[in-house]
This record gives sequence, C-alpha cells and structure tokens, in this order.
Amino acid sequence: MNFKKIIKPIFLLLFTGFFVFTYAQKRGVQLLNTGAPNNVSFRGMCIPDDNIIWVSGSNGTVGKSVDAGKSWTWITVKNFETNDFRDIQAFDANTAIIMAVGNPAYILKTKDGGASWNVVFTKNMEGMFLDAMDFRNDKEGVCVGDPIAIGNAGRKFFFIIKTIDGGDTWEQEPLYKMPPAQAQGEGIFSASGTNIVMLNHPEFDYAFVSGGTVSNIYLIGKDGKKSKGAQIPINQGVETTGTFSLASDGKKKFYCIGGDYKLPHSSYDNFYWTTDEGKKWASPNTAPPYGYRSCIRLIDKETMVACGVNGVDVCYVGGDDWISVTKEGFNVCMVSPKSKQVFLAGDKGKIGWLKY
Repeated sequence: MNFKKIIKPIFLLLFTGFFVFTYAQKRGVQLLNTGAPNNVSFRGMCIPDDNIIWVSGSNGTVGKSVDAGKSWTWITVKNFETNDFRDIQAFDANTAIIMAVGNPAYILKTKDGGASWNVVFTKNMEGMFLDAMDFRNDKEGVCVGDPIAIGNAGRKFFFIIKTIDGGDTWEQEPLYKMPPAQAQGEGIFSASGTNIVMLNHPEFDYAFVSGGTVSNIYLIGKDGKKSKGAQIPINQGVETTGTFSLASDGKKKFYCIGGDYKLPHSSYDNFYWTTDEGKKWASPNTAPPYGYRSCIRLIDKETMVACGVNGVDVCYVGGDDWISVTKEGFNVCMVSPKSKQVFLAGDKGKIGWLKY
C-alpha cells in the first residue's frame, strides 16, 4: 500500500476544510459602541469618504463619525424633534442634507457639521410623503416621493424634485418626467433611502423602483430623451410587498431587492436583477437573500451586501448565491468609497460594521 498516495489527499482535504472553516469564521457583524440613543430607528446613512459616516433617523436624530466609526457625535435637530429623517446625503464632515418623511415634507441642509440646519425645501400637500434621495455629485441630486393626485381627474403621479446647486434649492420636475402610478396601491417604500439612483447613461438621468400592488422600475429620460418603465417580477400584489431597494452600476445593470416586510423570514421572489434595463430579469440559481431585505449595496462589480430586519447577507458572484452572515437585523447598509468597508444601522440606535 502506497501511504504517500493516501496521506496526500487526506492532508489536502483537512487543509481545505480548515481553510473554509477559517474563512467562514471571518464573516460577521460587529456592533459598535456608539452611544446612540436607543429609542431611535436609523434608516438614513451616507459615507462620503473612508473616515466620515453620517446617519439619520427618528426623533429628529442625526449622527456623525469622522474616524470611521470609532467615535460619534449625536445631534437632535432643533424644532424637528418629532420628525423622522429617513434619508441623508453628506458631502464631507461639514455638509449634509436630511429628508423628513410625512406631510408637510421637509429637506434641511447643514454647512457647519450639524450645528445649525436650514430648511431648503418644504411642501404641504395632501398625500405628500418623500421617500429617498440620491446625488450624482456635489451639485446634482434628485428626491422622489409617493404618488400624489394631480389635476381634476385625480390621477396620481410620483412626486419628484431636483437640485443643481447641492441641495440649496429644489425644483419640481415637469409632469412629463413624473410617471403616473400604474395601479391603486403602488408606492415607494422609505425603508433605507436607496430606491432611487442617479445614472451615468446616455439616455436616462435617474431611475427609481416602486412596490405594493405592483412593482416597477422607472428610468427617467434626460432632456429630449424618452422615459421608460418595466415591471419587476419580484413578490408583489399587496401593499406590504415589492421592491424596497435598488443598486446599479449606473448604466444598464439594476439589482432590485425586497419581499414582504410583514413576512420578514420569507425569501419568496425577493431579489431580481437585469443587465439590459428591464428587458429580461434573472433571479438566484442557488440561495436567494435570506428574507425580506430593505437595502442592497454593491461593494464591487460582483460582490454585494443586503440587510433587513432578520439579518445580513453577502453575495460574491453577481447575485446568484447569497450567504447569511448574521441574523442581527438592520435597516440600511452603506459602503465606503475606497476601502470598501461596510457599515449598517437599524432600530434601537444600532450601528454595526460588517466583516465580509
């Protein structure tokens, strides 16, 4: 008997098993000791550079770290103590924009690190509910809200405003750029501020996704270009279902995630993506995300992270096979621009760092 032939494959098997076990052990979420108020639910997060993190949430709360999450400053925005700031866009340690949901709608901006805030947009209108913002750069941004009735017929159109001066002023989009809701009960979820994205596309300016009784992606045309829409084959049909979050390469690839927030452990039809602007859709060949997910972000071209109230998942192969990292729940996740660190935030003032 040739013992060398037997020992070698056994050694390789043991080594491979040890490597896989060690690698698997490296994944996880570390909860940060931030001193955040434990009565706050965070849904807004922005990481403008590798050291600066901003978060926003309920009870008028905004938080900021300038040392990659090691220490935090907490702010309660004066006169807005009862507002829920579900999205935030930050440009540096001093400049940030926060969006409050509900009617009247408010957008506020700080230029002094949160010491003072100016109201840069407000709208009091029946049905008004802002959902999410995104910026292409430090000047161009867009904000989308739920459909509102316009005209005597009462037909509902998605409410959209834009800025070209870094959020100092906002203008409502013309009606032809505000697509009509396709069905009663179609809306947008203000779950993580990630269902709209500015594009780098020759024809389309930005895209956003909807959910509820139907779930669609809307690609809004640049001046002189046509807009278009496509239905997403995600779980839909009742007002708690649909697409909750969108990630994109800024061109033709769109990754849509969601499910049913009342069934957080269900992974039924909760993730689809398209590489051709919605003509064809794909879903995971093996494991989908492990439940309802409120946020998805791209780490690189093939690697992505998603989170929801019952856990955090990662995928390393372009969407096909998801791995559960933790059952710890979060509402929003964001990726730092250079070092690709992933931070997460959720209910009860919880903030975490993902090791993937």
